Order: sequence, then structure tokens, then C-alpha cells
Amino acid sequence: MTALVAGVELGGTKCVCVLAGGPDDIRDERRIDTRSPAETLPEIAAILAEWRDAQAIGLASFGPVDLDERSDHYGRIVNTPKPGWNGADIVGLARARGLPFGFDTDVAGAALAEGRWGAARGLDSFAYVTVGTGVGVGTVMRGQTVRGLGHSEAGHLRVPRLAGDAFAGACPYHGDCVEGLASGPAIAARAGRSGESLAPGDPAWEPAVAALAAMLHNLVLTSAPERILIGGGVLGGQPTLLPRLRTALVDSLAGYGAAPAIAAGIDDFLQAPALGHQAGPMGAIALGLDAL
Repeated sequence: MTALVAGVELGGTKCVCVLAGGPDDIRDERRIDTRSPAETLPEIAAILAEWRDAQAIGLASFGPVDLDERSDHYGRIVNTPKPGWNGADIVGLARARGLPFGFDTDVAGAALAEGRWGAARGLDSFAYVTVGTGVGVGTVMRGQTVRGLGHSEAGHLRVPRLAGDAFAGACPYHGDCVEGLASGPAIAARAGRSGESLAPGDPAWEPAVAALAAMLHNLVLTSAPERILIGGGVLGGQPTLLPRLRTALVDSLAGYGAAPAIAAGIDDFLQAPALGHQAGPMGAIALGLDAL
């Protein structure tokens, strides 16, 4: 019988708490707005306290977060642009219950969920990319999420700009990094209106596609994934973006190294996540199951 996990996907705007053994075994689910830590964390703790059947807890949080268990700040959010959340103690939610727990970023958790139940099943190395309010990347190698001094922040890579592009970018830390050029807020700032209202041929998409393709190029050449899954609100609202990114990635790799094999199977190599909106909450469940 599958173990029951109390999972928490803590996002920048909302939090999903779920009691489940997997995507086909969901016993309860609660959604709350992400407000201040003083408001949000006690509400999550109260939900976790209700779920007495849980055997482990999985915590998948927006970041950056400290994943170094030797650090005095382990389990806390660090250097985030979200007001009021610097230093917020996320793993304290699990320690209060005294259960085994897993903790990672929300995108890393989603990557693990896709590896366990979704479009990366059977693969040793893959990446999960979400493009929405920010650009997040979770990378898995040999079944483990990549971490070291911090965790993957490939959404903040600095990439070449299109010739003549003078847009300053929307990232409060780096300006014109990938997130500053291709996130939902960046596209809205450039176009003067939300991406949902833009036509597929709107010129605002061209620099976003170029920035994302450059990031994907770098992922291919640094972590050598067997597959990249890319989704999120920006791509979900514009079905033409995924085919454009496939073409742009093949062109960017220009036949180097593994590029011919990638080009021959580009629809399989770069695809949408299979779990859709469940990837985040199931990422928290995957972290809890791994903790057991």
C-alpha cells in the first residue's frame, strides 16, 4: 500500500496543501493565498496538524532557499524579492510534526514528480522548466535534484540579447537575465499588456523566445539532460511557443555534439510536462515519499 504524504507546494502567490500517495491517490487538497509568513505558515501548520494519517511531509517552496543541512539557515528562504519572506523557516512546518520530511525548491519537486509519474519516467537525467511569474528550472541527474552551493537558478542566466533590443528587463536583481526577458511580467512590461492578450505573431514574443532558447542551449551543454520539459502559464497561454522553441534550440545548437540526435527527436526531447497543474503539488508528495 502506498504511503500517505502531506505535501506543501508553497508558491509566490498561492499554496497548495495535499494529502496523497500520488496523482491517482489524492485524499484531500487545500489551497490558500500566500500572504505574509506570519499569516501563511500558521495556516499551513494547522492543515498539516489535521492530517494525522500522514507518514511523511514534503515541502516544495519558491526560492531561493537554503538546502545545505550544515547551514544555520537550512530550510529558510533567502535573498528573495518577495517582500517579508527573507529568513522564513519552511522546514519548521515539518519539524513541528516530527515526521520524516523532504525539502527542495518547487521546480525541483515538480521535476521529481515528472520523473516518478510523468513525462520523464525511466530517465536518469532531465530538466523541468516553468515560465510564468518567474522562470524556474529543476534539474535531475541520476535520480537526484542538482544542488550544491545553493540550487539551480538557470532562469537567471545572462544570455545574449537580440541585436538592437534596448528593453531593460524586469528582474529586480539582474535586469535582463532570462527571467527578466521572458517571464510573464517581463513580456507584459515590454508589450504594455499581458501575454494572454498578445497575438502569436506579436513582436514581443521574439526576444522572449530567443532568451528561453539560449537558456535551453546552456542546459543542453552543461547538464546534458535526456529530456527537457517546459511549461508554465506563459507557454500554456501560447501554444505556438513550444514549436518555436524547438526550432530555435535546434538552430542554436548548430549541429554540435549531441545536437543531431536532439534535432532528430526534438518533439520528444523538448516537450510539455505530463502532469500539468499537478506537477507542483505532486512534487511535494514525491519529496515526502523519497524521505521515507
